[in-house]
Amino acid sequence: MIRKLRRKLILLSMSALLLVLSVIIIGANAVNFYSVVRDADGLLTILSENKGAFPRNQGEGRGNRLPPDMSLEVPYETRYFTVLFSSDGSLIQVNTSRIVTVDQTEAVSIAQSVLENEKGFVGDFRYFVKAGEGTVRLIFLDCGRKLDSCRRFLLASMGISLAGFLVVFLLIALFSKRIIRPVSESYEKQKRFITDAGHELKTPLTIISADADVLAMDLGENEWLEDIRKQVERLTVLTKGLVTLSRMEEAGETMPMIVFPFSDVVSEAAASFQAPAQTQRKNLVLSIQPMLSLKGNEKGIEQLVGILLDNALKYSPEGSTIYLSAFKQGKTVVLSVTNETLAPIAKEELPLLFERFYRMDPSRSSQTSGYGIGLSLAKAIVTAHSGKLQAQSKEKSSLTVMASFPA
Repeated sequence: MIRKLRRKLILLSMSALLLVLSVIIIGANAVNFYSVVRDADGLLTILSENKGAFPRNQGEGRGNRLPPDMSLEVPYETRYFTVLFSSDGSLIQVNTSRIVTVDQTEAVSIAQSVLENEKGFVGDFRYFVKAGEGTVRLIFLDCGRKLDSCRRFLLASMGISLAGFLVVFLLIALFSKRIIRPVSESYEKQKRFITDAGHELKTPLTIISADADVLAMDLGENEWLEDIRKQVERLTVLTKGLVTLSRMEEAGETMPMIVFPFSDVVSEAAASFQAPAQTQRKNLVLSIQPMLSLKGNEKGIEQLVGILLDNALKYSPEGSTIYLSAFKQGKTVVLSVTNETLAPIAKEELPLLFERFYRMDPSRSSQTSGYGIGLSLAKAIVTAHSGKLQAQSKEKSSLTVMASFPA
């Protein structure tokens, strides 16, 4: 449990960090790319308004002057080329005087490939297509250096984020033991208390039971002595269950595991419940796929079947049918027990069934002789087999407890 808690802490922490870093990287690079596109579109707008050239800052008209916030060096630093077509697609003019990396033939080929579009990117060129009176002018702006800068910024941000992610992972992995130490100590104390209390209770319970037998020999049987015996038996069963659960959780994955005939073990364990089911006027239907095998603890699986069937018998009405099935689904071996319930089970109540001392009977009546630790022990057994235990309620008054094991 402590190991799983530590793994969950590391996983949740690193998932949150990964999400934050992803948002930062995507946001920063999106803003950077948007800035490149905005600046390029601004220059293309000026060029398209001046027939493919920068204004010379002469005259008083707006079209003859650069924007006041633009440097006078921009026209000399900008690399671009223009292609002019007639409305019927005939080539009129090609101007590659402001760029040396593209010749006229290549310029015409690039222009013809994007003639149907309005604007966008082709390679490292941002382009505008502007239709005039009987002509179509395409202006291509070289954004190669700025796009290269964007790519370098992307790689740098990802590299720095990855390095930071690894550093934080190492720090969290290093200090996670210290973080969960209070929880670990509390959990160990709880298990130790249960085990010690169970051993301490065995002696007085044995003495009380023996004294009751002696009194019965001297005074004869009576209802008070019978009540004493019943309550001692209840306490003995409860104590034994708590100690077993504590030991199961302590053992965890250290239980001896061997390959055994799963189908045979389930059949033998379930067969012993046919008589109690008939006594309680209930039907027990078995559907077990033959020749199933599983690597696990044979006694643990026997105990699991007993817990699930005992729980189904206790909390099902007379005349109902209990279904036990075992089958292989893909790479998973499934053990399922379905029964009708005495009362509807809410969906939010299902996860609580595997908690210690939780009982579906809200009155906690002793008529069902349950203690609320059976399904907790079942969960511990399934967990020790690296499996999953879940409860489902497809109908209003039915319960299916399903254990899945890796084959």
